[in-house]
Amino acid sequence: MLSALLYAVFYVAPGDVAQITCGPRCSPAQVQQVSDQLRLDDPLYTRYVDFLRGIFVGHDYSTGTGVLHCDAPCLGLSYQTDQQVTELILNKVPVTGSLALGAMVLWLILGVGTGVLSAWRRGRPTERILTAVTLAGTATPVFVIGLILMILVCGQLQWLPFPQYVPFTDDPQQWAWNLLLPWVSLALIEAAKYARLTRASMLETLAEDHVRTFRAYGVKERSIVGRHALRGALAPVIALTANDFGSMFGGALLTETLFGLPGLGRELVHAVRVVDLPVVVGMVMVTGFFVVLANAVADVLYAVADRRVVLS
Repeated sequence: MLSALLYAVFYVAPGDVAQITCGPRCSPAQVQQVSDQLRLDDPLYTRYVDFLRGIFVGHDYSTGTGVLHCDAPCLGLSYQTDQQVTELILNKVPVTGSLALGAMVLWLILGVGTGVLSAWRRGRPTERILTAVTLAGTATPVFVIGLILMILVCGQLQWLPFPQYVPFTDDPQQWAWNLLLPWVSLALIEAAKYARLTRASMLETLAEDHVRTFRAYGVKERSIVGRHALRGALAPVIALTANDFGSMFGGALLTETLFGLPGLGRELVHAVRVVDLPVVVGMVMVTGFFVVLANAVADVLYAVADRRVVLS
């Protein structure tokens, strides 16, 4: 369903793809040659069936000088470089995946911890200060935080090098050091959102009957908050994490651009700018896949976090 919708939206969009792909100086004959090569004159449903066939069994493409076989799962060839879209995406996934995983760990630790502390200290100065900080964090764009951190940490203090992606397999230590600043920049913004959500969920859970029963039996407040209330309050946090983590694979544009990370977000914007439709469709499909996968994992984690949830 997602593939059909994407194919219809992008390939029916206005614009002469053959002219854009060939370039502004191409003659009408050259533009027609590109259109024939890309099979743009074929009916839309025919091209869509070929696209689906390529995902499951592979596809053969004409490059003008020969025939290129694209192994399954084949998402097509880039109009600009003739590179396989699947290969292009696989080259970018480690970058965006590293950014998403590291930032997610940080924003969960900071956000959930701040939210729990804010709910536990409700009505006290600690809660008011944390609420003000989270509101400020929610209203601050990620590029502002990133620029400030780069100027201070990399420029004036020189504690860290300016970020430059290093593959984990090449040097794990440099991989972490170069991604630390992007992780912190993205995590600070996201943590504010998670802190507010965790606080609201914790306050709701702390008002439930079973929590009052624990207090009546003399259970310590720290144990009630950490062992019982927190487990019941994690369901909305898990749901939000699943959506954020999945969408991060296609939407970490500002962070990747600011720190010069060659990830999926930057590649998607470049593909949109040059109307490289196979790359756009392939990346949006991959993003949708990660969103579905993350939500499937979240359904399992609901039962782990909250014993009242039973998987059917």
